[in-house]
Amino acid sequence: MKPEVSWKERISYGLGDTGSNLIFQMITLYLMYFYTDVYGLNLAAVGTLFLVARVIDAFDSPIIGVLIDRTNTKWGKSRPYFLWLSIPFAVVAVLTFMTPDFSDSGKLIYAYVTYIALGILYAGINLPLTSLLTSLTSNSQERTVVSSVRMIFGQIGALIVSIGTLPLVAAFGKGNQQQGFMLTIILFASVAVVLLFITFANTRERVQTADGNRAIPFKEGIKAIKGNTPWWLLLTIGLFMWIAMTGKGQSTIYFFKYNFAREDLIPLVNGLNIMMLVGIAFAPLLTKRIGKTKTAILGYMIGVVGQLIAFIAASMGSIPLMVAAIVIGNVGLGFAAGITFAMLADTVDYGEWKSGVRAQGLLTSAGAFGAKFGMGIGGALAAWILNMGHYVPNQEQSSSALAAIQFNFVWLPLICFVISIVLFMFYKVDRVEKQMIHDLELKRQGGATIQG
Repeated sequence: MKPEVSWKERISYGLGDTGSNLIFQMITLYLMYFYTDVYGLNLAAVGTLFLVARVIDAFDSPIIGVLIDRTNTKWGKSRPYFLWLSIPFAVVAVLTFMTPDFSDSGKLIYAYVTYIALGILYAGINLPLTSLLTSLTSNSQERTVVSSVRMIFGQIGALIVSIGTLPLVAAFGKGNQQQGFMLTIILFASVAVVLLFITFANTRERVQTADGNRAIPFKEGIKAIKGNTPWWLLLTIGLFMWIAMTGKGQSTIYFFKYNFAREDLIPLVNGLNIMMLVGIAFAPLLTKRIGKTKTAILGYMIGVVGQLIAFIAASMGSIPLMVAAIVIGNVGLGFAAGITFAMLADTVDYGEWKSGVRAQGLLTSAGAFGAKFGMGIGGALAAWILNMGHYVPNQEQSSSALAAIQFNFVWLPLICFVISIVLFMFYKVDRVEKQMIHDLELKRQGGATIQG
């Protein structure tokens, strides 16, 4: 059977995540280091900034979700946002990594303004990208494939940032890290705009309600949330996933710079994120055999094993064992991450099945809502833990500082993975998926939903 979503469209959809990740991964991997060691912000203040900014910013996710549901254009509900917001997103990303010569309080205010603005614009790009999946196709397995393609291309963007950032900073800056970071983000942001425009141009929204692009009032959209336990579970799991990924990601540069005294390994270690592609690529095949939920649980269990091996490697001071731990952990996370967006799309169907309301924008806002709170809490915890360990930038660290860095890198992610495994045990959509899809297809054939 010919796929409903062509490969050209699948790749174009994935390129949107490549572009988004060129900026997002700069935030995840390097912003805390940039703030503390390059821009000279106080570590405790950075922790508070991450938390306050993300708490404020997180509430824009449901607002943007409602805006998507209320959007009615010739391009659809989700696609227009790539056209409208790509350039502002890129511009604010560049401003975030600039270093104006303000006073200490002026620098902190500047960081708050740019970081919050970037978070809002990221949601304005990433939420429509997620909600677009629900409109590309109603076929569950094809959604898994398209979501996996997205994750693969998203990881390509992450890989470029992981491997390329520090060498580019060195090459552009020629000893001046402030200049190096600014020119690097200008390059990444410019490419991101082009890729997001490609996503806009080459994707199509097929799955619509009977009223097409009818604006869905907020009160009506809330009906799709009430009783939608799978949605609430994914919201919470997303929170812990991003606490883990942010805490570990922000700590990687500290860990290899101070705990292992091998700063030269940072591009290689971050580059091992490519191993997530192995898990992502095999996730659709695995879901056919054991289902989405068990695939996600297996992925997080492998992630736990990877963190335990990382602890052993840290105790032994073994770089090869640490590399093995990172490879194993990333493959496991690839299984979980590869199907997360497909599962979120399934909760849109679940909400429609239970309530009769298809609120794709509001429900897919769970992804950004969980990500923002998770990033905020993860970044704040990592900074506060470093502060409690008496970390001092660009100096030989005390034993307490080294222990704090190790906790962020090893134990914080492990704890979050275990919590996610427990939560997934209560996720039951796999059990009712066939009946749910059957009922929705009957409803659509009866004129309640139009495809085309």
